[in-house]
Amino acid sequence: MLEKLRIDKLLSHAGYGTRSEIKKAVKAGRVFIDGVKVKDSGIIVQPNIQIITFDEEQVHYKSTIYLMLNKPQGVISATEDGRERTVIDLLSDEDNLLSPFPVGRLDKDTTGLLLLTNDGQLAHELLSPKKHVDKTYEALVLGEVNESDKIAFEQGVTLDDGYVTKPAHLVIFEGSQSDEGPCTRIQLTITEGKFHQVKRMFLAVGKQVVTLTRLSMGPLHLDTNLPLGKYRELTDHEVKLLKQHRGTGK
Repeated sequence: MLEKLRIDKLLSHAGYGTRSEIKKAVKAGRVFIDGVKVKDSGIIVQPNIQIITFDEEQVHYKSTIYLMLNKPQGVISATEDGRERTVIDLLSDEDNLLSPFPVGRLDKDTTGLLLLTNDGQLAHELLSPKKHVDKTYEALVLGEVNESDKIAFEQGVTLDDGYVTKPAHLVIFEGSQSDEGPCTRIQLTITEGKFHQVKRMFLAVGKQVVTLTRLSMGPLHLDTNLPLGKYRELTDHEVKLLKQHRGTGK
């Protein structure tokens, strides 16, 4: 599908200035389409097939953005908030131009993989309860996590509001230590996204999550080279995998 939009909107979204600044630039003869000087800032262009230049520099326009953030503690998964710092506040002005939003949410004190995009259709597919998209977390759990917990999670546990979770896969690693005391390191894969679900699942078996990090969402895995609080654009291959995956629908 060939995208069509006004030249001033395209250049504004690409970070070349406000609509009024673009209008002045057009009048000054700084904008060209296929080598022809633009005279009207409202002209409709097709960035997929036309070559647009601003001050003799080719404009590379994109309408969608896909970002992988290694979310740190202390920020909330929202686009704006009157009191709290949000994940959007971690983005540069340039990456905010296309208005990305977090796909789902991680708790304020939870770290790890968070996808931000303005692709509403993809976000809907990844979050739809009918799609059962796998999400894997690593956690430190206070006390000992054992085989009975693994069996309980495989069967589904009853949360504090009476909801019975879908089967989840628990992997138990070695013991560890935290400020709260001896802990067990685990990985848990769930296929749904209820509020505080991982923490509430462990509460259902009488245990407390101390730290929680999301490692993956569907085929997208957290880049181990990405420091906390940093982000990068997804590769073309990662975007392709996400679009092909879109949940199992089972």
